Amino acid sequence: MLNELRDLDFNDIGSAPLAVRYFILGILLAIILTIGYFLLIKNKIEQLERVQAQEQTLRSDFEYKQQKAANLEAYEAQLAEMEELLETMFRQLPSKTEMDKLLVDISQTALGSGIDVQLFQPNAEALHDFYAERPISVRMLGDYHQFGEFVSGVASLPRVVILTMHDIALRRATNRDVGVSRNDGRLILEGTVKTYRYIDEEEAAERAEAQKGAAQ
Repeated sequence: MLNELRDLDFNDIGSAPLAVRYFILGILLAIILTIGYFLLIKNKIEQLERVQAQEQTLRSDFEYKQQKAANLEAYEAQLAEMEELLETMFRQLPSKTEMDKLLVDISQTALGSGIDVQLFQPNAEALHDFYAERPISVRMLGDYHQFGEFVSGVASLPRVVILTMHDIALRRATNRDVGVSRNDGRLILEGTVKTYRYIDEEEAAERAEAQKGAAQ
C-alpha cells in the first residue's frame, strides 16, 4: 500500500488501484467530517448545553415559586394570627387617658424605693400603628437594692408597663455628682427609657381623619 501511494499519480487517481482509491476517499471523508463537526455540530452542542442549563435554572426557579405559592395561604393565616396576637398584647397596655397617671405611678414607685429621682422628664410621643411610645429622660441615684425594688414595683403596677432602655448608662456615683457627698457605693442611672401605650380604634380613626384632611 505504501509503495502504491508513493507511486500514485494524483493527476490520474482514477487509474490507481481500488484499495488506494478507497483509502484516499476515507481520508477525505474524515477531513470533511472533522471540519463539519467544528463548523456546525460543536456549536450546536454548546448551544444545547447552554439551553439545558437554562432549563434547569428555570425549572428550579419554577419549583421554588410553586412551593411558595402552595404555602402562601398558610403564611397569610400565620401572619394574621401573629398580628392578632400582637394587637391583643398591645391592648393590655395603658390607654391614652391612663398614660399621665402611669407616668406619675412610675415616678412615685422610684421615690418609694428610696431612689433619688433627679430627673424624670417625659418627652413627645412617637405614634405607630397600634401603639405610641413615650421617651422619658431620667437621672436616678440609688443602690442595687433600691433599683431592684423599683423594677419589682413597676412590674406590680395594676396596668401592664413596659420600660425599655435606650442610651442608658449605669455607673458608680462619685462625690462630684449632684446629691453625692461621699463614695458610698450608690449608682447613677442616666439616659432615656421608653414606655408604651395602646392606640384604640377611636384614636386611630381620629388620626386617619386628620391625616386625610392634611393630605387634601
